[in-house]
Amino acid sequence: MDRILVTEPIAEEGLARLRAAAHVDVRTDFDRAGLLAALPAYDALIVRSATKVTADVLAAGTRLRVVGRAGTGVDNIDLDAATRQGIVVVNAPASNSVAVAELTIGLILSLARHIPHAHSSVVSGQWERGRFMGFEVRNKTLGLVGLGRIGAEVARRARGLEMHVLAYDPVVSTERAAQLGATLAALDDVLAASDMVSLHVPLVEATRNLIDATRLAQMKRGAYLINAARGGIVDEAALLDALERGHIAGAALDTYATEPPSGNSLIGHPRVITLPHLGASTMEAQALTGVDVAEGVLIALAGGSPHYAVNAPYIPPEHEGIVAPYVDLGRRLGALCAGLVHDPVRNFEVEYRGELADVDTTPVRLAVLQGLLAGTREERVTPVNAPLLARERGLKLTEYSTEDAGNYSGLLVLRAQTAEAQREFAGTILRGQPHVVEADGFWVTFVPAGPMLFTYHRDRPGMIGRVGTLLGEADVNIASMDVGRLAPREQAMMVLRCDDPVPPEVIARLRAEPDIQHATTLVI
Repeated sequence: MDRILVTEPIAEEGLARLRAAAHVDVRTDFDRAGLLAALPAYDALIVRSATKVTADVLAAGTRLRVVGRAGTGVDNIDLDAATRQGIVVVNAPASNSVAVAELTIGLILSLARHIPHAHSSVVSGQWERGRFMGFEVRNKTLGLVGLGRIGAEVARRARGLEMHVLAYDPVVSTERAAQLGATLAALDDVLAASDMVSLHVPLVEATRNLIDATRLAQMKRGAYLINAARGGIVDEAALLDALERGHIAGAALDTYATEPPSGNSLIGHPRVITLPHLGASTMEAQALTGVDVAEGVLIALAGGSPHYAVNAPYIPPEHEGIVAPYVDLGRRLGALCAGLVHDPVRNFEVEYRGELADVDTTPVRLAVLQGLLAGTREERVTPVNAPLLARERGLKLTEYSTEDAGNYSGLLVLRAQTAEAQREFAGTILRGQPHVVEADGFWVTFVPAGPMLFTYHRDRPGMIGRVGTLLGEADVNIASMDVGRLAPREQAMMVLRCDDPVPPEVIARLRAEPDIQHATTLVI
């Protein structure tokens, strides 16, 4: 019988599943030395967030075949070390979706009817019916920023309340959104048209302070903001200012940039509902977390493929020489596409040309999916869990192969079909490194790595110098530059690899330039 060590509390329902199939020891009293000494006797280890499963811990588990994380994040687990040792890592990212969605609906209704503040008024001995005049959410527009697991559950429930649902999510298909009763739109349009905006994106570099002063100004005057996702997505100082000016009518917050939010001026604000990060705090969610991680661990121990495995797949040795470099390129090409295409995408296409046409390209496809999805998820997206996440979002990926790669031995092409156009990205392997040779229809050649700046601009004299001057004034060093254009004096793209991240204020100044249509920075 397999032996499983559990070092942190999980729900009894999960323990019961484990005990029905294996010998289970629950030891929450281990220090590091005790854990290292005990691990050689176990086939599986289950933790939450406190136990640090480092490379030496994994090395001590000479029998370990699986590590289970009862929750979403796996920052406390060395995934690379686990993969190298052939240890499957599983987590339970779907267990709190309904809990957070129901809380979001509760916050929407609480804002509409002033429920918390009216309750406090009555408790204090007041009877102020006129002060707490509310509104019906029926026929109001709810804007969802993110339409993943939780956003989808919110959309379903909002439609039950007869709300109109707009959603921004660059990797969700229009068909998937329609199934949920939502209409996809660009982020600017969602913010401008919504009576209430609810955030359901992870906290990653691209979403930090996503809702800043500029985004808040784009919202309707008198709109409401709900954040039950992650602290740091909202610029809290900008939100306070928008509330004080009356542009934002109210907000409901379950998460904060710093927790607990000591000294936060939003706490106690008369038009803000604040909760102590209760999103997943339901008995059902905690029970489901335990059950999900237990089932994942048991499937892995039996040699199966758990739904929520998070480390990388195996590449056959016979394909290693050709496929491995394109796996890296596929991930980077997917991330580039996701970072530059902000309109709703109907479907994606991948074309394998030249030497890629004669090998198993499954690892490349999984890497492309990983790149497309990574910036939209808080949990780590890997080629193992990317197909499941893509199916959940209705992401369609069509594949083609052809022997003709033109001047290259192999070429990987990724296309994103939007309502307006087909956006194309292509790359190859040069001197052993992944190179992009086409970006959004522009012929450019660059290594997609590190901090990068992209500008879409009108081709005219002085543009390169102007961009370089702004970067120089910000002490940002340029490592390389490439420019592609459609025709002289027409649309062009500039790609700069930088040694340092490009500050937000530089991006703002670039976007203010009259001949620059768009500027964005990515870290790939």
